[in-house]
This record gives sequence, C-alpha cells and structure tokens, in this order.
Amino acid sequence: MTAALSAHELIARHRSTLDQALEAIRTRAYWSPHPEHPKAYGENGSLDAAAGKAAFDALLGSRLDLGQPGTDGWVGGETSPYGVDLGVTYPHADLDVLLPAMKAGQRAWRDAGAEQRAVVCLEILKRISDRTHEFAHAVMHTSGQAFMMAFQAGGPHAQDRGMEAVAYAYVEQVRTPDNAEWTKPQGKRDPLAMNKQFTPVPRGIALMIGCNTFPTWNGYPGLFASLATGNAVLVKPHPRAVLPLALTVQVAREVLAEAGFDPNLVALAAERPGEGIAKTLALRPEIRIIDYTGSTEFGDWLEANARQAQVYTEKAGVNTVVVHSTSDYKGMLANLAFSLSLYSGQMCTTPQNLLVPREGIATDQGPKSYDEVVADLAKSVDGLLGDDARANALLGAIVNPDVKARLEAAAGLGEVALASREITNPDFPGAVVRTPVIVKLDGAKPDDEAAYMSECFGPVSFAVAVDSATDAVELLRRTVREKGAMTVGAYTTDAEVERDVQEACLEEAAQLSLNLTGGVYVNQTAAFSDFHGSGGNPAASAALCDGAFVANRFRVVEVRRDA
Repeated sequence: MTAALSAHELIARHRSTLDQALEAIRTRAYWSPHPEHPKAYGENGSLDAAAGKAAFDALLGSRLDLGQPGTDGWVGGETSPYGVDLGVTYPHADLDVLLPAMKAGQRAWRDAGAEQRAVVCLEILKRISDRTHEFAHAVMHTSGQAFMMAFQAGGPHAQDRGMEAVAYAYVEQVRTPDNAEWTKPQGKRDPLAMNKQFTPVPRGIALMIGCNTFPTWNGYPGLFASLATGNAVLVKPHPRAVLPLALTVQVAREVLAEAGFDPNLVALAAERPGEGIAKTLALRPEIRIIDYTGSTEFGDWLEANARQAQVYTEKAGVNTVVVHSTSDYKGMLANLAFSLSLYSGQMCTTPQNLLVPREGIATDQGPKSYDEVVADLAKSVDGLLGDDARANALLGAIVNPDVKARLEAAAGLGEVALASREITNPDFPGAVVRTPVIVKLDGAKPDDEAAYMSECFGPVSFAVAVDSATDAVELLRRTVREKGAMTVGAYTTDAEVERDVQEACLEEAAQLSLNLTGGVYVNQTAAFSDFHGSGGNPAASAALCDGAFVANRFRVVEVRRDA
C-alpha cells in the first residue's frame, strides 16, 4: 500500500504534540491542544460554525459508505432526542468476512512501532478536531446534549481523552527498549553474550461498545488506547448514537490508508433494529479486548462471559455528596444546582444522593436546618433554570423514554422538595425537556433505603437525612462499596470530618471533590489531569486514563539470540 503520508512527515507534524501530552500526564497541569470556543475554528483547514452545520445537514438522509468488506446491507433509524429524523444509513457487516479482513492488517501495524502508531492516531484526532462543529451537531442530535455541551464534551474534551490514551499507550510501550545487548561475566571463561529484541504485540481485535449519552467522550479512550497499542478496533455504536462514531471510523480509515496501513484496522459494526449484536461480538474468539460504557447489568454480563477478552467497563454507580458544613453557603448551593441540572443529570458523574444531617449544618450565614438546606437548594435550581432559554442551554433533551419514566416515578418515592417541570424548546418542539426533581428521604427508614441505594439515572436527586456526620460517612462508605460511585463530593469546614470522608474514599477507591463552590463541578473531569473513575469500586473496572487502562492491551514478546 502506497503511503501519501510518510512516517517522517507524521512524526514531524505531531511529535511535539505527543511530547506535550506526555509532559501533561506527568505533571497533571492544565493543557489541551483542542480549543473549547467555537470561534477558534475556521482557519488552517478547520470548519467554522456555518460550514460545520452545512456538513452535518448534508449527512441527513444520506448513506455513509465506509468501503468496508463484508457489507451485506444498510441499516439506520436514528431519531434525535430533539425530534429530528436523521435518516442516515450505515453498512451492516457480515462478521465472518469483516473480522478476518480486520486481522489481516495487524502485522504491518504492529511492526510500525509505538511512535508511528501514536502519530497516526494524533493525525486522526487532528482531522476530527478540524470537523468539531460537524461532530458537535452529530453528538447533539444523538445524545440530546445542548449544542454548547455537545460542542465541548463531544469535541475538544473527547479529543483530549483520546489523546490522553495515546500518550499513556506510548509510555507503556516504550518502557521496555526495542533491543538490548546482554553480557554476563563468567570469570575466567568467555562471557555469555546475547542480543535481545523486545516487541509490543497486540492482543487482537478490540471491540468498543459505544453509549448513547457520550458516544465520543466515552468512546475515544478505549478506541485510541487499543489502536495505539497495535490492535485493530471494531466500533459497535449504541443504536441511537451511531453517527458520531461512524464519522470517527470514516476519518480513521482515511488516515490509515493515507499512512500506508490497512484501513480495515478500524471498522464499524452497526446493527439492525433489535439485532443486539453486542453479545454476539463479545463472545467471538477474534475479540480480545472489550471497552464498554453502559448499564451495570450488561457490564456484569461481559465481565462474567467474555472470558477470552480483556474487559474494561464503566457501568453505573450511586454518586454521593456529604453536606456537613460550608464557609460559602451561596457558592455551595449554586455549585450543586449546576451539577444537578447539567445535561438533565444524564451523566455517570452526576450527584444523586445528598447526605444532610437532620439537625442541620453550619454555614457562613448561620445554622441551616435540614429542611432549610433542601429548600434553599431547590430555590437555587429554580433560579438557575427560571429562564427557559438558559434552561434549554443547560438541560438539553431527555435522551430516551426510560429516563423520562424514572423521573416521573421518582416523585412518588418521598416528599418532593422540587417538582420537575416541562420546558418547551422553541427551536425543537419535539424535544422532551424536564427540570430536575429533588425528593426528601430518611436515611433511617428501610423503605427509603431501597430508593437511594439504587441508581436513578437522569435528573433525579435524593436529599437523605442522616443522624450525624459519622452516619453520613458510614453511609457513603457502604454506598461506594456495594453500589459503586464515579464521583463523591463533600462540603465541610471540620478537619476531622474531611479526614474521615477522604479516608473512606481512599479505602473504597472513589474520586473525591471537596468544597467546590466555583466554576469546577463534581461531575466534570479534565483530561491529562483528572482520573475519571478509579477501577477500584463496582461502578467501573477501569479509570480514564491511567497505565492500567492501556498496559494490558498488548504483551511484550522477546526474541533472543547468541551475540
């Protein structure tokens, strides 16, 4: 295969970016090569807002032909949570044809080495970045995120997470040298001398099972971690969120071909309605790595049954915030209100349980009772979402009927402190938009425990009354141990309570945010600096991103010879 992009050219183009990414994961300081502001795009080959929207509009009703082998039909059926029928169709694959074709290109990809694989991945990410406006509309109309969130989370933040995975993959692969001259003295005899060659060898074909809510943000880490470590990657999108990942596959195939590699190293597995190919794929002997984001039920099934594969899961948890005391009551309420409202709570990191002592909390505005704290939080959410235009920009749309059903059922679980209300989106009348509900529960009542100890994904939170800070920490610990948590938050001015919360999170491996009152929120994480999940509690078996996330995607194979 003739390369239009030489290895030398790609290294010259992207090596400095790779070095910056390596430095960022070492220092954990802020860094991103992907602009967050929409106006930053429109030069050097990138699409501006108008061109990106036009590119997205041109996709509607089209057939996205990826040139994959084994295509035996065309499938589609995505409808935007905003009420738009996308009408895009995708290739449906005969797996017995596609999987062997994907495997065929792995030898050359393996032999290319860690650096060349890394810069090819960075070229893919650069081309995706240039189309961020187009991808933003694709993410918005499959996930229900509001445009600005889809632009940032589905664009630069997702691209950062992909690049972060490439950096970690590179570090782990170059930890062992390519060659070593080994000499062992033998006293008066001639020394033993050997030449040893070490090659990172991929596991095989990786399966990336996409999610509905964050198709790129949750999909890119596994995709690029596997690709950068030499594996072919089969992308199986969620049936309601195919377009962003299909576009990703399209870009990846183009770059691989231009760089002289087999484009079938990355392929799409779209499915017919109700086909449910994830289970079929997960058990195929060719699949040696699986990345999955979604329900606990299917994640547990994958971990128990896909025994031939290394499985990385991000499942579900019950995210908890301990509210003990604060020196900035207004800031605390505003921060929590935003965290509960963002994307209608449809984030795996959104707080669900707010543990508040029943005797109240100490604040800079004086003592506040449990009832006052909950009422004031409800007012803060109401104030944040009081203007419908701002509410639509924060809430987005409800992604599927299951979320709407959970939201409506939550009002019957206890005393409603904040009722959910319906909001009309004038630009998209078909969108289902709802504000959050806050329900008061008692931590001492067994009937209430069934509610707050179960994940209720969506714009639902429970204000749980507890007897003391000690009880709050114990309930936090039990929740993380039994149900898992992607995030934990705590507000306290008491050093001992802070130590107790921190110790609970360290012991149960939960990521903790303390006393957030400004523009950083418990449900947001920054690539290159923050870890998303820990892999140490039931919510996820992996962290995005650390060495453990990439190191088991390949093995180092040694060939030794007498020197």
